[in-house]
Amino acid sequence: MASSSSPLTTLRGKVLSDVPPEILSKVNELENMFIIPREKLKQITEHFVKELEKGLSVEGGNIPMNVTWVMGFPSGHEQGNFLTLDMGGTNLRVCQVVLTDGRGKFEITRSKYRMSEELKRGTADKLWGFVADCTAKFIQDHRLADGFSGEKLPLSFTFSFPVTQPSIQSGILQRWTKDFNVDGVEGHDVVPQLEAALEKRNVPVKIIALVNDTTGTLIASSYEDAEIQIGSIFSTGCNAAYMEQFGSIPKIKDYDLPDDTPIAINTEYGAFDNDHKVLPRTRFDCAIDESSPRPGQQTYEKMVAGLYLGEILRLVLLNLHDQKGLFKGQDISALRKPRIIDSSFLTIAEEDVSHGLDDLADIFDKVLGIKPALHELKVARYLVELIGTRAARLYSCGIAAICKKKNIQSCHVGVDGTVFNKYSHFRERAAQALREILDWPEGTEDPVTLQSSEDGSGVGAALIAALALERSKGTKGGPK
Repeated sequence: MASSSSPLTTLRGKVLSDVPPEILSKVNELENMFIIPREKLKQITEHFVKELEKGLSVEGGNIPMNVTWVMGFPSGHEQGNFLTLDMGGTNLRVCQVVLTDGRGKFEITRSKYRMSEELKRGTADKLWGFVADCTAKFIQDHRLADGFSGEKLPLSFTFSFPVTQPSIQSGILQRWTKDFNVDGVEGHDVVPQLEAALEKRNVPVKIIALVNDTTGTLIASSYEDAEIQIGSIFSTGCNAAYMEQFGSIPKIKDYDLPDDTPIAINTEYGAFDNDHKVLPRTRFDCAIDESSPRPGQQTYEKMVAGLYLGEILRLVLLNLHDQKGLFKGQDISALRKPRIIDSSFLTIAEEDVSHGLDDLADIFDKVLGIKPALHELKVARYLVELIGTRAARLYSCGIAAICKKKNIQSCHVGVDGTVFNKYSHFRERAAQALREILDWPEGTEDPVTLQSSEDGSGVGAALIAALALERSKGTKGGPK
């Protein structure tokens, strides 16, 4: 079994040979903070399994394990014409999805509308008004109401935040995540709030289903690949969903369904280890948590997800400047601005293999107004690999925990999200961590593999709406 730190150690020896000793000593300290060995990964995963089980029980736990009332995978022959909304990160995505006969066959038309920071921290009226306005614009731009003869278009709303779902058509927001902090929504059913905004603007839609993007990814991925058993999001946030049996969910036993009834669980496991028992948090992680709109929440997500990776790098670089003189003589005022570095900065750094790290130098100049020396660029690139590798390895603990909890020996994991699909080396680092955690024999093919599922949540939302309509006709059980 390869050492978890060997690729980084090799890289370090090659690229940091000309770094001043005082900075190199700090890099050594950072290595001790960010490199996570195999045994620690296993310890995290074992605790993760216990928290998943606790979330399904009546007493709950840090991980909500939200019941979605998506009951079973699609057959592959679902049909229909659906409008989908996807809200949960930088953009609101509005899509028309046409499901055609034949497994994995669909047509999709999409538009996206950027959500301002003011909107994410404003009022409920402004938020839902924006969503309704964008929906109306999409319908008008694509002339979607023309073929419906006065009927309302079926809409599936992907709302990528933790909700308690009494039914598939409702969801009470437990708490905002991903730096959203809109007044008047937490503790309320989000569907009537959106419906009121849509009705006020005479938008001709009917909400059929409330969906989480992770559950949508699970269903969309399985629609195209029958070996999918886990759906995951790795982008602004981090989450996973999988299919559980009713008999293994004590907190909903009063619904009196057959024990083998499949029900999708949206884990919302970004909240893993909020009580700080096992994750190796650094002072940089603590600083990010303390400055967030919800301190003490989403501990795992804040160490792993794309929204936070650039900020971790910024804090580390700033610490190296203040303590060891990195970027000495440069104007680092931009570096002191929170969130000025995003995950694309890390991607550019990792993809730059030029001798002079020219692309990395260019983005330092453009984003931060800093012109680093070559040895400083080498340090920055190495730090990016430390931070990115830690994220990939911690991410794998959640996937491995679901596999262990469900005794999944072999499957595909459908992963959606810009960071997963664009960040160099993330997939292979995560795969290496899975090998270490699950003790797969050397030289064999990985029995659990991470598969790209781009834009899966939109198609998944349409499929879930189709399944909900089918169940409402009485062909499937469960709350309508």
